[in-house]
Amino acid sequence: MSFSCKPGAAARLVALAVTLSTVFAAHAAEDFRVTYAGSMGVVMDKALGPAFAQSHQVNYQGQGQGAYGMANLLASKKLVADVFVSITPGPIAVLQKAGLVDKAEPVASTSMVIAYNPKGKYAQAFDAIRSGKAGAQPWWKVLETPTLRFGRTDPATDPQGQNIIFTMMLAERYYQQPGLANAVLGNTQNPKQVFAEGGLLTRLEAGQVDAASGYESATRSAGLPYIKLPDEINLSNPAMDPNWYSKVSFDITDAKGQQKTLHTQPLVFYAAVLNNAPHPELAKQFVQFMQSSEGQALFAKNGYGQPKGGAM
Repeated sequence: MSFSCKPGAAARLVALAVTLSTVFAAHAAEDFRVTYAGSMGVVMDKALGPAFAQSHQVNYQGQGQGAYGMANLLASKKLVADVFVSITPGPIAVLQKAGLVDKAEPVASTSMVIAYNPKGKYAQAFDAIRSGKAGAQPWWKVLETPTLRFGRTDPATDPQGQNIIFTMMLAERYYQQPGLANAVLGNTQNPKQVFAEGGLLTRLEAGQVDAASGYESATRSAGLPYIKLPDEINLSNPAMDPNWYSKVSFDITDAKGQQKTLHTQPLVFYAAVLNNAPHPELAKQFVQFMQSSEGQALFAKNGYGQPKGGAM
């Protein structure tokens, strides 16, 4: 049995095959990877990434980790990506020093909060604080309870781990409670409290900790209850940085065994196209998408605030 077709039909089939081949090749070339601060997992992988992938007909690959840890992986070329989204300017500065980032754009903002397990044994006390119930204990007093299990991330690798320390140091000054930070947190790198960022809220939901540090954005995305903190201690207001936030600092030993002094940085998210991005044009479009009205609506839906400040 043989098959034949007219010359014109054959030419059209060949043209179609070439067109499809070109389309598939283009799509394969337009896979792109976005690396981001670990707290952004929900908004990146369930909102922004899929929406952009669908509208641009490309494959989105997201990877989250503590922002400083991620920046160091990118700087050492152990990881290659198209876009990096950081919380605070610090991790972006690491990549600028490595020559991998020229400019970073603010795309969102957030604030520090205290998240808690809604079914935990301290939930009633936190609920009373959250609702403003008369006679409720101060939030920091509940956290000082010796039997309460508090969770936070590693200040050596993650900005959130640093920011909760700054928050407690500011709370100590704001509420005029000497010793508050040590009473809640213990040592700077207290192994009983420190967990990987990506799993901290999961541990909270599972009841492994009673309360935890959190960004309002990630905590709302996870659907967990939380205690809002005043601007004076939640690091959300860049205007307060020069004359108030910057009054606190602490020393830490980094992963290389070097001691350094850490200073506050307002909680703004920055997005940058990496200079070694495999797909730089697609990466630029993704950053623009995050800044667009559609992207900002997705940020807002997931608990993020408007971007603050200018590019860096």
